[in-house]
Parts: sequence; C-alpha cells; structure tokens
Amino acid sequence: MAKTRVWIDCDVGADDAAMLLVAHKLEAMEIVGISAVAGNVPLAATYPNARKICHLMQAEYPVYAGAARPLVRKQITAAHIHGSDGLSGVELPLPGREKLETLPAWDAMYQAALTHDNLELIATGPLTNVAIALAKYPALIQKLRRILIMGGAVVGGNRTSCAEFNIYADPEAAESVFRSGVPMVMCGLDVTQKAYLTKAELESIAALGSAQAKTFAAVLQPPLERVLQDGWPGVPVHDLCPALYAVYPALFTARQAGVFVETEGSVALGKTVADLDSDKKFADRHVTVALGIDRKGFVETVGKAMGKYRT
Repeated sequence: MAKTRVWIDCDVGADDAAMLLVAHKLEAMEIVGISAVAGNVPLAATYPNARKICHLMQAEYPVYAGAARPLVRKQITAAHIHGSDGLSGVELPLPGREKLETLPAWDAMYQAALTHDNLELIATGPLTNVAIALAKYPALIQKLRRILIMGGAVVGGNRTSCAEFNIYADPEAAESVFRSGVPMVMCGLDVTQKAYLTKAELESIAALGSAQAKTFAAVLQPPLERVLQDGWPGVPVHDLCPALYAVYPALFTARQAGVFVETEGSVALGKTVADLDSDKKFADRHVTVALGIDRKGFVETVGKAMGKYRT
C-alpha cells in the first residue's frame, strides 16, 4: 500500500506531542521531516520538544527550527494550557549524539517538496513557517498536494470569542496561506473539540505500559484536569485531527468552502470567515472544512497506534 508522505510543522505542546506519537505509528503515513515554530510556547521550547519526542519514539526524523515570532505581531503563547515547557512539566531527555539540522524550516520544507512528489503538509501551530515558505518559494504552491491544518473555527473561538489560538497567533500568516491557492483541509474547533479522550480512555492508553504511552497520557493530564473542571467530557486532542484526516478521511465529515482570515479590527481579529451557510459564496472555495468525527473510530485508531510501542 502506498503511504501518504507528509511534512509536519508544529509548535510542540501537549497535543502536538500526542499527535507526533500517534503519527509515527500510522501505517499509512510516512513522515519525511518535522519543523518547529513558536506558538504554544516559544521556539526555544518547541524546537527541543520536537527533538525530545523523536528521541522518545526512537525515530530519526530530521527536525528543523523555524520562526521565533509571528510575521508582524507580538508573540502570544498558551503556556497556561501546556506549561512553560510545553510538555506539561513532563521531563524528557534530548538525544545524546544528535546531528542538528542547520537549514531554516522553510528552506527544508521546499527541499522536501522537490524530493517527494505529492507531499502533504500538516501544520498544527501558527502558520508562520508555512507562510514564509510559500512566499520565498512560489513554486511550492504547485509542489504541495495539500495543506492540512489544525486551526480556525467556523463558529466561535477559544483565544477570543471569534478566533482560535493558532490563527489568532499569526493572522497575517494564516491569511496568506489560505489565499495561496494550495488545496487545504481545515480542522478547526468545530471538529477538534469533538476529538476528545475521556479520563478512562487516557488511563487505558497509559496502561499499555510503554514509555511512549505513559508520556502520551502524562502530557495530556493537566489539560484534562482543566477541561473536566469546566464540564467537558474529556480532553480534546486537537492536533491529531489533521494527521488522521491525511490518512483516514473516512473518520470525518466535511464540506467544501471558501475561507478567509480577518486581519483587522479588534473584536474579530483572527476569525476564519467561511461561506458554508451563506447565500453569497466566495469565488475561491478550495478549503475542505472538517466538521464532524467518528469519535469511536478516533479512540480506536489512537489506541491501536499507541499499542504498537513496545513495553
């Protein structure tokens, strides 16, 4: 079976770490590279976090550092969710004899797209690295098969009443990526908040016994406790959605839309404006907006992947 080749661009916090641990064990996926961007926490944490997770997985994916700040705005973080280290205080070692990659993330993305036909780009943080890559290398627009993101929301937000964190963190970058014309899959809060794991489900993963499974559960434990206090049934593992969509789209329900990002004003800054249910449609409708997920299938897929790690 042919595998889907992907590049993963991430701001490694708790759910990015969980996503990488699952993605590494998806039989239908081949990861060709990983890049880090500032987002959940500064780049000084997200870059080593990506390397730590690769070391934990015993994987030798090349990891590249990208943008340390948004294109034009002041940096914001979500350390109150992910901890100041991005990994909920879970201590993991760095590789002992690691070869550090020297190319910037955007250059490495482009080189990977030249090497691998039909490369898909999964982005689970602010879209700064992706925007820089597309601006520096216009040919990348034709080289990428599609871009799958965790970001945005058709209705409501989490950073503000209108905007989801990843888009709000760098709305100018997000708008340039949406306008690029590359086919996109948007896994926003509309679907990612339905992709949750309950306390019992998280405990069952930890009970698998491997270091990877225990880490998966540990990094998600503080966010779980936070959302349970707010009355949620479980912790959303937002960043898993675009990774799973890349290889298991049947798990999702989705609709085609035009999507643009609000980059002005104060109330709606960072809003992903979609024409799903409006009478007037945008001329450009190249975004597949994920809206629903088979949660039972989601839980089973995650459990199966994490069960592949040896105790």
